[in-house]
Amino acid sequence: MKEQKTTVTTIDQQFVEYIVKSLVSNPGAVTIERRIDEKGVLLELTVDPEDLGRVIGKRGATAQSLRTLLRALGTKNDARYNLKIVDNDQPNDHPVAVSSTTDDQDDTQVTDDTTPVVADETSERAAKTRKELADLDDLDI
Repeated sequence: MKEQKTTVTTIDQQFVEYIVKSLVSNPGAVTIERRIDEKGVLLELTVDPEDLGRVIGKRGATAQSLRTLLRALGTKNDARYNLKIVDNDQPNDHPVAVSSTTDDQDDTQVTDDTTPVVADETSERAAKTRKELADLDDLDI
């Protein structure tokens, strides 16, 4: 089936955007792309690399809470929502989907051997967040 891309902001996008923008320190960098296919509605969330840890939370608690809220919204709207958090701060400048609720998980994994040794605190935080996100990929939600 052909995948559709929607440019109009819908209630589900506004819902996630409102929650995420109130969590992050750079709300202007929050973008949400919405796609509809045979599996349901896919929301791809992209935030500033500095805010990725805030959106994921400790052990994925914040991301899991977002998914729970989306599931409730889906129940009300008779839709199946999937949330994919995109890590756009990869060392090789290639965006990678790091977390998804779809049944067909993205096999892309970020491992420690792809993370360069860094000197400054910002890059260390980004590397730690990438590792936590890779661990979240293994969860079946």
